Amino acid sequence: MKAVLAGAHGHGRWHLENLRRLDGPVRLAGICDLVPVAGADVPQGPDLPALIERTGADIAIVATPIHTHADLTRAAMAAGAHVLLEKPTTATFADFARLAADVAASPAACQVGFQSLGSAAVGAVRDLVAGGAVGAVRGIGVAGSWHRPSAYFTRARWSGRRRLDGADVVDGALTNPFAHAVATALAVDGSEDPGDVRDIELELFHANPIESDDTSALRLRTANGTVVTVAVTLCARRSTPPYLVVHGETGRIVLAYTRDEVTLHRPGGDATTVHRRTDLLTNLADHVRGRAGLLVPVARTGGFMRVLEAVRTAPDPRPIPRRFVRAVPDGRTLPGVEDLVARSARELALFSELGADWAGAA
Repeated sequence: MKAVLAGAHGHGRWHLENLRRLDGPVRLAGICDLVPVAGADVPQGPDLPALIERTGADIAIVATPIHTHADLTRAAMAAGAHVLLEKPTTATFADFARLAADVAASPAACQVGFQSLGSAAVGAVRDLVAGGAVGAVRGIGVAGSWHRPSAYFTRARWSGRRRLDGADVVDGALTNPFAHAVATALAVDGSEDPGDVRDIELELFHANPIESDDTSALRLRTANGTVVTVAVTLCARRSTPPYLVVHGETGRIVLAYTRDEVTLHRPGGDATTVHRRTDLLTNLADHVRGRAGLLVPVARTGGFMRVLEAVRTAPDPRPIPRRFVRAVPDGRTLPGVEDLVARSARELALFSELGADWAGAA
């Protein structure tokens, strides 16, 4: 099948590499970007529908700024292409609801690029919980500690912005780099519909000179009664794999979702398994051919979009006072934040409840 890529810079480079890696079920037929890609041997242009028509593309990969997702997805479907839409789905819940309705009414398929939801590890965790492996679930905690240099927040006009030119962008730690953390936790709990997400509490901060959050914690309760916390930062000393902990009465399950690795901790011992991950572009192509169901349809991201909407409508993130921030050659770090993030996942607590000095000072 032929695919055009809209947005070839930034994260779009990952999609270019993925297309080269696949080199069979789906091949690159065109690139849509305002800045041409040097050395590319396929047609290029800034008009996505025109490029789809010119190349006869079956699939459009939309990896453009967040606030352009909805309009470009509609344009691609109207031009006759199926869509792999990079996460987050849209910049507002209202846009999500309209897009979900448009997708439901269209013959075109749309898959959202939450790659972690293509992993069999999520189903493995759910099976362990359903089988009583850790007893009744007390809660789910997620921890993510990454380091991002200053250049990350200036890589594009929309980077680190909540709004741009009057449009909502909502580019923050919870809604973009760690969007998988939120979506995976909701998937494990089976709480992916908008009505499944309730009682959202947010603590949004930034140590870098940006509008959006780079260090944040949330706590919510799902319709199942499960307490879910997500604590993340882009200001760690170094990046470590994020993970999710299911706390049970008789044990716990740890899912390292970027590694597809599940570890069951029980008094009798630990057991680790590594699971298969299905590439979402391949799955979309198989779905179009009638060979597979869609793994991450737009409707499956409704619970995540409730969280994004809460972040969008929350008061602006609070700046962390400079006395708590350490300058490093490539940016800024927040000493001790890795331990706070880990404690949040362990204790299902927010930063302010863990005694973070900078949380109170902010």
